[in-house]
Amino acid sequence: MAIAKTDEFILRDNRIAQYAKALAHPARVAIIQLLLKEQACICGDIVNELPLSQSTVSQHLKELKKAGLIKGEIEGKKICYCINTEQWNRASNYFHTIFRPVTNKSECC
Repeated sequence: MAIAKTDEFILRDNRIAQYAKALAHPARVAIIQLLLKEQACICGDIVNELPLSQSTVSQHLKELKKAGLIKGEIEGKKICYCINTEQWNRASNYFHTIFRPVTNKSECC
């Protein structure tokens, strides 16, 4: 039983690190904020919102998709991107386990 808990703990930590890595660039944060605001976007619309080239935006979208935070569907010649709700909610829950209020009764440093 303890082995399963250790495996689950390691998996959770790995997922947190994967999400953090995907969000570790300001362009990706901007893309996420845009997708959260608009609910869905076509790649060209994202490019119009950011001071980056199409190829650079595509690379950032690829990283966010690889982490599972967004998903994309082909619509004709375009790809429509949106937040992957299930993964986003999981990431949010994982981050809440780390970013919780700290109440230190005494200063340590």
